[in-house]
Amino acid sequence: MSDPAVFAPEGALTMQSAPALLAEGQRRARAGDLVVDLAAVSAADSAALALILDWMRCARAAGHALMLRNPPAGLTSLAALYDIDGLLPLERAA
Repeated sequence: MSDPAVFAPEGALTMQSAPALLAEGQRRARAGDLVVDLAAVSAADSAALALILDWMRCARAAGHALMLRNPPAGLTSLAALYDIDGLLPLERAA
């Protein structure tokens, strides 16, 4: 089994930047198993959660897995506030 591809968006994942990243994430999620590495994300709002949920749906519909690596604390706090933190597919430490 091959290693999943890694998608590492940079900068802000907000309402302003989300539309530009939507199609790229969808394409990658449909192509194969994917790790979304959020280490270089400087800010995230509810649009980031919407992106992630959409990418998860795309991956699942294509029969692939999607995992999150290095989610910013603000993103996980926001997910907990919306009571969807249990839905986020966090990568387990090796």
